[in-house]
Amino acid sequence: MNDLVRQHTALSDTDLEWLHLLVSEWQLLSDLSFADLVLWVPTRDGTRYVSVAQMRPNTGPTSYQDDMVGHLVPRGRRPLLDAALDEGRIVREGDPEWREEVPVRVESIPVRREGRVLGVIARNTNLLTVRTPSRLELTYLQSASDLAQMIAAGSFPFPGQQVDMDASPRVGDGLVRLDADGVVQYASPNGLSAYHRLGLASDLVGQHLGGITAELAPSRGPVDEALVKLASGYAPREFEVECTGGVIQLRAIPLKPKGVRIGSLVLLRDVTELRRRERELITKDATIREIHHRVKNNLQTVAALLRLQARRMDSEQGREALNEAVRRVGSIAIVHETLSQNLDERVEFDEIADRVIAMVAEISPGKVTCRRTGRFGILDAEVATPLAMVLTEVLQNALEHAFGVAESGTVEVSAVRGGSSTEARLLITVQDDGCGLPEGFDPQRTGNLGLQIVRTLVEGELSGTFGMVPAPERGTRVILDIPVRADK
Repeated sequence: MNDLVRQHTALSDTDLEWLHLLVSEWQLLSDLSFADLVLWVPTRDGTRYVSVAQMRPNTGPTSYQDDMVGHLVPRGRRPLLDAALDEGRIVREGDPEWREEVPVRVESIPVRREGRVLGVIARNTNLLTVRTPSRLELTYLQSASDLAQMIAAGSFPFPGQQVDMDASPRVGDGLVRLDADGVVQYASPNGLSAYHRLGLASDLVGQHLGGITAELAPSRGPVDEALVKLASGYAPREFEVECTGGVIQLRAIPLKPKGVRIGSLVLLRDVTELRRRERELITKDATIREIHHRVKNNLQTVAALLRLQARRMDSEQGREALNEAVRRVGSIAIVHETLSQNLDERVEFDEIADRVIAMVAEISPGKVTCRRTGRFGILDAEVATPLAMVLTEVLQNALEHAFGVAESGTVEVSAVRGGSSTEARLLITVQDDGCGLPEGFDPQRTGNLGLQIVRTLVEGELSGTFGMVPAPERGTRVILDIPVRADK
């Protein structure tokens, strides 16, 4: 719609925002009218109309099999559009049109904003299945007529009331029509069923909806007065009412076809099962986070015990082996700590990498600087945990073997994500400017326990590749290439 309006019309950005607000709401008008809606806007030179939006009803057959958006119609070909635009009134004159052997009643509703007519809604009703209307259909049509008059007067949609139609109640979910005092004139079967779910034992018709809703809802003192007002439809609001029996979502729409409120529409939906599932998911997420938190605490306890044992060791070699184990356990604890703060099983690995780098840098024998470039991005937990251990081992190996006791140097960790959205990959490079690899060193066959752990984790758990080669100028470069899920 943005492209069509800016290409063909002279409407301002604020006018375009009003049309967007209208289009976000007009599924309601389409369903109440049992009709297709097409929004026509005059072109910049005033000689044609361009259709910028279309809506089909969920409550009846469509009048258009084809998509009408983008069509251009010369002025004069559709007199009802001209009359509605020029006179600023709803035009219903004329005989039904025949489209592919289907009779269609066409009406035109001017779209007004701040006294100006921005365009015209063509309301097209398929008359092929016309029959004697029921009480429900008559209520729908009367409500649609009231909304159409409000659109023509510029009082609907309501400014600042952007509605998410995917989450809000729809006409078919349940509808209650109120008079100006908030008394129920009509309640659809679904609407009545929703209130029975809350505990209502009688009929709704003839009762004050705000009072009944406040009686069914748990008592909250002064809040009851606000609930009475909301359920009586005095203002455009969306809210929920929860009782022992269930939860219903309500949306109140005041009807002011001639500037004075004559009543209200209340759309409602039974969301009991939806809210129950949401609570289950919240409970599940909280349980998972608590598990990660406890695992982190247990790992930190294990690390503390290993650290105590290392201090009691007489052998320098044994003490160093226990310290390495402490760092390995610590890297896993960092991942679980991060997972305990998230709502899903994915983590921002850059924070974990920085903490691992800081933890390993504490063992630096000299003045060695560790830094990170690039971005790891968001990773799944099953990737983050082994990758944290791999990064710990590679950094620990570089700091222990690349530099002497008093030497200074640099270790740089680089991360680059690439590949397609379906086959994303993470390329990690750890490069130092130390003494380099020994003569004849083969990282795939030789190496200490740390390199064996790296090979096992990268090739086994991460399904990636691991390589260790001399750096271009000086030192050693470790290259890790692993598949990851796309980082959205």
